[in-house]
Amino acid sequence: MGSDYGVPLDPIKRLVKYWQERYDWRTWEAKLNAYPQFSTTIDGQNIHFLHVRSPEDNALPLILTHGWPMSVVDYLNLIGPLSDPRSHGGDATQPFHLVIPSLPGFGFSGPTKERGWDRFRVARVWAELMRRLRYDRFGAQGMDWGSIISPEVGRFDPEHVVGVHVTEIFSSPSGDPTELETLSEQEKKHWQSFLWWIENKGAYNSLHIRTFFQKLPAKRMTK
Repeated sequence: MGSDYGVPLDPIKRLVKYWQERYDWRTWEAKLNAYPQFSTTIDGQNIHFLHVRSPEDNALPLILTHGWPMSVVDYLNLIGPLSDPRSHGGDATQPFHLVIPSLPGFGFSGPTKERGWDRFRVARVWAELMRRLRYDRFGAQGMDWGSIISPEVGRFDPEHVVGVHVTEIFSSPSGDPTELETLSEQEKKHWQSFLWWIENKGAYNSLHIRTFFQKLPAKRMTK
């Protein structure tokens, strides 16, 4: 039977026991608390965020968006080099004031109280957050779901967003069989690997993806 019908109970028990008895929560609390944190309410939702200003006067404000199932912790190691590059061997002419929010429903921004928190709504909230912080000119960066949300920040607020950087660009065939025929043998192998992943490891993706991609067609692409 294995894990055909979900995660077996024994590994879950071992994981819970580790979290309760061995995981060093206090160390990570201290790492997180080393940076200024705030919360505000936007569009009826509590929004938690780190706000780290650079010591450099010419710093560009930058809002960084994490993904699923990640958190603001993923950005902690970048805060120093981005906000204070002079002290980290970087280019002192490229510093950033950093705003690192927790997505609605994640971390200290949770829980959400209603449906509808798609990528467009989050982007509008991010633009409002930067307005409240009095940043008239800023960049947007994202990874994973942040790579979906950050471009929408730029589209929603083009008068203030000077640039967008993402770590992933999501794309897949349209479903037209003739399109797949033009793929090279190597590309076809990659496509089959992706289909295998969808069938065997992508259940969470099927459950969550329509939250952000509301306009995707319901029909699933076939082989």
